[in-house]
Amino acid sequence: MGHIPTATVGALASVLTGLYFVLPSALHFTMSVFIIAAWFLVVICWLAQKSADYMHKHSSGHEIKKKLTESSQFQTGQLSVKDLEQTKIQFSIDLEELQDRVKIKDNEIEKLKKEIANLKTLVEIESLRTELAQLKMLAAQEDTKRKKKK
Repeated sequence: MGHIPTATVGALASVLTGLYFVLPSALHFTMSVFIIAAWFLVVICWLAQKSADYMHKHSSGHEIKKKLTESSQFQTGQLSVKDLEQTKIQFSIDLEELQDRVKIKDNEIEKLKKEIANLKTLVEIESLRTELAQLKMLAAQEDTKRKKKK
């Protein structure tokens, strides 16, 4: 499958090169542009295939997947119970402060409180940090709107 594009574009470039000698001289400039572009594509396809062949021989996708899973397990394992509890407390405090400043639906607040209570991984922590940062931005926007109205 790998050399099919190279062979196809090569055949097209060969046909165009052959047509150059058959067609009238008025078309030679146009044909030379097409021929140069076609042979350029042949070289690009050939180089791309050589690169793919080299990468297939000298690297293993399995090793990459293994490294990714090991690093994610390592990051999750770095989170201590103390850090987790401190993060939960900080998120709860931030949420309580925002509850007074931003008009959030009660069900959203309850959902966030449940998420804070169930924190277990760094991914969940980062997700909650993002949500709280968005709420803080919303609160700041509402404060600036109130100040402009006064």
